[in-house]
Amino acid sequence: MTTKPQDRDSLSDIMSHKLRAPMSSRSKDLRAIRSGEALRNAMLDLLLEKSLEQITIRDICAAAGVHYATFFRHFQTKEALLDDIAKDQIRQINALTLAIRDADDFQAGFTALCEYVAEHRELWSTLLNGGAGSAMREEWLRQSQQVAAREEPINSWLPAELGTICAATLIAESLAWWVAQPEDAYSVEAIAGILHRMIVGSIIMPA
Repeated sequence: MTTKPQDRDSLSDIMSHKLRAPMSSRSKDLRAIRSGEALRNAMLDLLLEKSLEQITIRDICAAAGVHYATFFRHFQTKEALLDDIAKDQIRQINALTLAIRDADDFQAGFTALCEYVAEHRELWSTLLNGGAGSAMREEWLRQSQQVAAREEPINSWLPAELGTICAATLIAESLAWWVAQPEDAYSVEAIAGILHRMIVGSIIMPA
């Protein structure tokens, strides 16, 4: 902790303290980042135990070890905190999904997608199957619709919006089912193969 200037014994110490003020500002920024991350982790831990409706902001703050007022420096509501977590993860998944569509090797694309989820398995299990499951799916659908509005149709018979929504929903539900299984029940390659057969076989490839 930085010593206050009035506690210093000499003018040189006071001047030295003032010169280090920018570092104090950086420290505040780092504390803000840490408190924000602590709030996100606390929300995820709580969602393993109860639904979003049962969680209070005071619960989140207590689990995060931060002051109640600190919460509102980061988020207006608990729903805003959840949205922040969900949006970041869905952006990652949507980016991988679009990469699959544009790739020559669909199987490799689905494998990359499943590897990402496997690396963050606990997080995705919480988001899809915990107390935030319905909110997560709503946000996934919302982002998918935004993506669809900017995309060309996947093929001549399927409107872009419908194709994107169907693919996103199929991926979301398949991943939710997968992460609910014992971790060693299905490999990354097995789930990637299932997604490949379902999506490429029914949405992307048919003419």
